[in-house]
This record gives sequence, structure tokens and C-alpha cells, in this order.
Amino acid sequence: MVKSIAYFGPSGTYTEEAAFQYDPQANLQPFPTIPAVGLAVSSSATDQGVVPIENSLEGAVNNTLDILISQPDLSIFGELVLPINHYLMAKPGTNADGIQVIYSHPQSLAQCQDYLEREFPNIQQVASLSNSAAVADMEKSSIPAAAIGPQRAAELYGAEILDRNIQDSPNNMTRFVVLALHDHPPTGADKTSMCLSFNQEAPGVLYRALNEFASRDVNLRKIESRPTKQMLGQYIFLIDCDGHREDPLVNDAIQALNTSNSVLKVLGSYPRWIDEEAK
Repeated sequence: MVKSIAYFGPSGTYTEEAAFQYDPQANLQPFPTIPAVGLAVSSSATDQGVVPIENSLEGAVNNTLDILISQPDLSIFGELVLPINHYLMAKPGTNADGIQVIYSHPQSLAQCQDYLEREFPNIQQVASLSNSAAVADMEKSSIPAAAIGPQRAAELYGAEILDRNIQDSPNNMTRFVVLALHDHPPTGADKTSMCLSFNQEAPGVLYRALNEFASRDVNLRKIESRPTKQMLGQYIFLIDCDGHREDPLVNDAIQALNTSNSVLKVLGSYPRWIDEEAK
């Protein structure tokens, strides 16, 4: 049976490319926002969903973190990492010297700031809903315009590529996660994502929480914070660690953190992405 996968669209985005790489046989369905992808999965309108969660240059994708924290039915089932190569494109025949506005997703604009300041220092930058939508915005513009996006977007919209690989860093990578109603069974090479909050502030409370992992020799890969959105100065801590939630040591740490002063929610255990080229 063909799997249906929601992704942060429209067609021509990097997320579509990630979804296709994850499952080339799936029925890919674009959704206009990351929360809409989450809702498609949580309501079983699709089997799974693919959304960006982290970029090597710009950090976390907050919309994805927020839906994982707030939607109890969603779990991370998998992850994959794609290199991000940005292209500058315009309507065929457009002269680069005449461009007055450049459209792209805010993350992509940020990832190309050095290039834009060097090549187009006085040009207006306008945020679009996605990299693919930026090409549509460019084509509808009444003034000479360009867009930044993936090569596939240029192919879909018939745009002319003016410049290639314009991202500020050659190591621009985006991590995507696969959302589902359950996480992945253990594979022996896993990662677990979780969020942790504290009911009361106290000196050393975070230190003691992290020591539950260190004392069991569980490696932490990432820790960051997000506002609880309930009160200024209150935060939720997002943690990635090696291992599966069913592994004895990881499970012991999780149980130790579910105390009267802390609440831990497992966002999912799933196979850890391994860079085959780095081996």
C-alpha cells in the first residue's frame, strides 16, 4: 500500500526534496504551513509528515519545535539531513543589474546575507511563505524581481537561474524530521528527542537533571530552550541524546526526571542519521 506523506510545501521546496528522498514511492501531499503538516498527521489525514527542524547556519525551526511540544499525538519517527544549495533566479531575460526586490523564505535570506550584501546591497528583501512561493511572488511582481530557492523551483516555474550556490557557507545543511503517530522501534543506532520543564525554579535544577544522563554515560547531542509561552522567563528545554527510550540506561534517566519538580515528555526515538561521506 502506498504511503501518504504530508510535507511543508508547495512543490519545489527543500522539504519536498527531503520527503522524496525519504520515500520515493509515497504519495506526497504539500501543506502551506508546518502546523498544517502536524495536523494532517495527528488527524490521520496522512500517514506521516516531513518538516524541517534545524539548519546548520540559522539553528532551530521554531514552528516545528512548537508543534512537537504542544501536540501530544505527534512523535518523531525518523530524521534525514540534506545539503542546501541556494539559487538566484528570475523571469527569463531579466537583467541582474535591474533587479529591485528579492523574494525568499526568511531562513534562506538569512543564509545568503553575505552574498546579498555583497552583490545586491541596496535591494529590498521580502519574506515569502516558502522558497517555492518566493518564485511565484517573483513572477507576479510588477517591478524587476528575483527569488532565492532550490533548483527544482526554477524548473517548475520556468525561471532562469542567474547564480548558483549562493549560500554563505558551503556546509549549509538542514535536518528534517519525519512525523508520525508513534516513534520508531529500536535499531541499535538511535537518537531520542525529549522536552523537559520544571515546576519550580531552584539553584542547580538543570545541572541535576543533566547529571541523570551523565551519571549513566548517556551522551547528549543537543540542548536548547524555548519559551513556555505562559510566563516571561519560563522555559522548556529540548534535549537530544544517543540511544532509544527503550534502552535501559536511557529509560532509567527518563524515569528519574519524571519527578514532582520536573516533567519530561519524549518526542520520539528514531534511527540516528549517519553521514556516510564522513565515514
